[in-house]
Amino acid sequence: MTAATHRPLLNLQFQQWYSIQTRYRFERKVTAQLQHKGLQTFLPLLEEFHRWSDRRQSIHTPLFSGYTFAQIDPSSRLRIDILHTEGVIGIISFRGAPIPIPAKQIEDLQRLLAEKIPCTLHAFLRVGQPVRIRGGCLDGLEGILAKRGDKNLVISIESIQRSVAITIEGYELEPI
Repeated sequence: MTAATHRPLLNLQFQQWYSIQTRYRFERKVTAQLQHKGLQTFLPLLEEFHRWSDRRQSIHTPLFSGYTFAQIDPSSRLRIDILHTEGVIGIISFRGAPIPIPAKQIEDLQRLLAEKIPCTLHAFLRVGQPVRIRGGCLDGLEGILAKRGDKNLVISIESIQRSVAITIEGYELEPI
């Protein structure tokens, strides 16, 4: 697992990290173009081993397909320049305002990848979200995720306003 990063000679005091959505398989190209424009970038890459009949090869693939990260000053005109970069779909925003990513989250991800800790993508789940169990004897069971730590699932019967909570440690969940 590796990550492509670049540190420019810009003043980073007012800059924050932002997610940039890219076209399919344009993550590396967009990252390189943004680096060329002087931005600090981060493209998290996973090392995967592919096996062919005659050889085995290490391949680095983006951890988050369709996304790269850049550190910019949100008030600068660089936002417009980023949007005019080939392969960029947009900066992840809410109601027109780019959503900053806490530097700690980027640093933690960089550290995880630098230490080559095995990891895989996981569904983004929130407490209170409807989920479905995948696999095992409870496959297909649906409910509400009640706690993160213990992974409790609440099954509710709305008509009688009653619920049952079960511990689902060891089961894989998917959002509904």
